[in-house]
Amino acid sequence: MKSQTTSIHITLIALLIVGFTALLPKSQAVVPSPDGGYPGGNTAEGQNALFSLDTGGFNTAVGWLSLRSLSDGSFNTAVGAGTLFANTADEITAFGAAALLSNTTGEGNTANGAFALFSNTEGNFNTAVGYRALFGNTTGSSNTADGIHALFNNTEGSDNTASGDFALLFSIAGDRNTANGSFALFHNTDGSDNTASGDFALGANTMGSDNTANGASALSSNTTGAKTRPVGHSPCLRVPATTIRRSVLVRSRAARLAAAISPWAL
Repeated sequence: MKSQTTSIHITLIALLIVGFTALLPKSQAVVPSPDGGYPGGNTAEGQNALFSLDTGGFNTAVGWLSLRSLSDGSFNTAVGAGTLFANTADEITAFGAAALLSNTTGEGNTANGAFALFSNTEGNFNTAVGYRALFGNTTGSSNTADGIHALFNNTEGSDNTASGDFALLFSIAGDRNTANGSFALFHNTDGSDNTASGDFALGANTMGSDNTANGASALSSNTTGAKTRPVGHSPCLRVPATTIRRSVLVRSRAARLAAAISPWAL
């Protein structure tokens, strides 16, 4: 008898819950409801984001003029004002104001940081992480820059790796260089196939190639020498902070100006 009474009570409680639920006002999971969704799996938030889209699919544009020029590209992600502004390619990822702003047909690029890969137009498979990393790159491909101003001046060089603030800062057309550490291969412009590991390692090298330096300031005085292999710390030859600031000041101002006016000039 007790078991039967308990069963009746449970049934009544269940019916009451269902009844009260039916009387509750209908509500959505998110209030206000999400907006910015468009056909083809596209998402756009911000003034003129995805403004030119026609047949492209699964793109995400968040920010003023982000992905504004894209018409039929797909699988792009742009977060930040002016990101991927000129892009027409596929599978590009840009996070940060004006990141990859100039990219047109370059594919497989990833930029994370304000003005990262800012000047890239046709370079492919580049990765830039950090404020203005690979800023000047235009057609260089398969470069990796991780750090503030890493590979900042690179334009045509390919297959370079720079890890550390200002690493390979002045490199323009050098290929297959590896710089690990702040200011490593700092002055390198056209030298190729160099490996520098350590703070300011090969810091003064300009056109020397096929060098390996391991240790803080190792080969820091080498400029054009080739095929040298020192290992260990050398007397430190550092770059004054004022020199660094001057070297990037003009380009820094240009970045801000271009990011502000170029969208309206195109």
